[in-house]
Amino acid sequence: MARVPLPLSLTLDPEASAPLHAQVREALRAAILDRRLPPGSRLPASRVLAADLGCARGTVILALEQLAAEGYLAARPGSGTRVAARLPDEVPAAPAPAPGRPAPPPLLSRRGARLAEAPARRYMAGPGVPDAFALGRPAADAFPFEVWARLLQAEWRHGPPERPDPRGSPALRRALGAYLAQARGIACEPDAVIVTAGIRQSLRLLAELLLDPGEVAAVEEPGFPGIAQALAGAGLRTVPVPVGPGGLCAADVAARAPGARLAVVTPAHHYPLGHAMSLRNRLDLLAWAEAAGGWIVEDDYDGAYRYAGRPLTPLRGLDRAARVVYVGSLSKVLLPALGLSYLVLPRGLVAPVDRALAETGPVPPPLGQWALARFIEEGHLAAHLRRTRRLYAARQTALVEAAATHAADVLAVAPMEGGMHLVARPGPAWRFGPDDRRAAAALAAAGLSAVALSAYHAGPPEPGLLLGYAAVPERAIEPAVRRMAAALRLTPPGASG
Repeated sequence: MARVPLPLSLTLDPEASAPLHAQVREALRAAILDRRLPPGSRLPASRVLAADLGCARGTVILALEQLAAEGYLAARPGSGTRVAARLPDEVPAAPAPAPGRPAPPPLLSRRGARLAEAPARRYMAGPGVPDAFALGRPAADAFPFEVWARLLQAEWRHGPPERPDPRGSPALRRALGAYLAQARGIACEPDAVIVTAGIRQSLRLLAELLLDPGEVAAVEEPGFPGIAQALAGAGLRTVPVPVGPGGLCAADVAARAPGARLAVVTPAHHYPLGHAMSLRNRLDLLAWAEAAGGWIVEDDYDGAYRYAGRPLTPLRGLDRAARVVYVGSLSKVLLPALGLSYLVLPRGLVAPVDRALAETGPVPPPLGQWALARFIEEGHLAAHLRRTRRLYAARQTALVEAAATHAADVLAVAPMEGGMHLVARPGPAWRFGPDDRRAAAALAAAGLSAVALSAYHAGPPEPGLLLGYAAVPERAIEPAVRRMAAALRLTPPGASG
């Protein structure tokens, strides 16, 4: 059978939020499902596809290997790569419901009903405005995809482990331990590093291991709602403790959450307000944990991104009583699709956590862990953080300046010393009163993303918007701010979002 002619309507957008290999993969998948690439048809060689698409061969190889792993393609020696004869999506269609008999609504638990009624957060990009201003998005345009594709190809050739380690790949744990010692001043052995599928899994594991159901955990107010939800899901009672300009205060923990034996904090860069915890508060919190026989979970989700001076010393680096569990995120600083975080445990918790993981899991996604270990060992993580630290500082400055020039009547945006987002407070012409969720909805309708600050408060909220800037190129920031200001000015008072 002759090979398929090009270009197959495949086009790549280097400025899109999706990486190039994902664009190639999804375009080929669509062509297969639409029968533009019928079963058994032969694809062009990877170098031919790469030349026609104007991208690196490694980008195409990564897309082809992922489609082959999913069952869409079949590669045979001497026969090239062909569309699989039987596709994974060819499943019998579900029978249509009987006319006039709508399906009954699902019966949810009380907790499920609350989750279902929660306002959905929409993350979208307007025309020509990549990810403006979605939270938690790193800069895809700065990620070294060619390097990553090479390492992933090597991992595919190496083959996955026969029995994935529930603690994470030993190679990745060694690489993380060495990196943290050099970059964050955290001395740890590889067996004290645990790879997890995210902060929620980390918190649930620690809560179930360290505290009994009904015990009290202190959380920051305002703070990321997922933290309280994960702790509550493990049976703990969470108590919000207000955070001041110097971060969480141990005296407030003792007064508002008496009997608490766990505190979850973001000392390097409070989420979402951006405060850094003062040295006095750090030392007091460590003393509280030692006196209470309690534990501190230090969520250092973006502590590497500090634009004024060196990154602050983590609590873990000051801990002499082995009471701090350090939590970091690889998804926040590299790629959200990695879905990986990590814990650094005090020595006394290593064996209990190992046994708990052996019993309960779950095992974090093993694919990519070997490549990530090589990525760190070869210095690419450190280089990427240096590069994006400069980039994010410039993008933050561009957002502050654009807001002051084009949106000062509706929003007041002040710089922060670190992080990947800014807090926009109501300006003199703000038309939404305390209901910042309507403002976020107005921006969503205009194709822009923002999250209401009130969503992070357990108590009386303060209005505002959280604007992520890390994923937005500087040239796109000013047009996005203009559209944001216009959308906020046009929304009439009292209009529903």
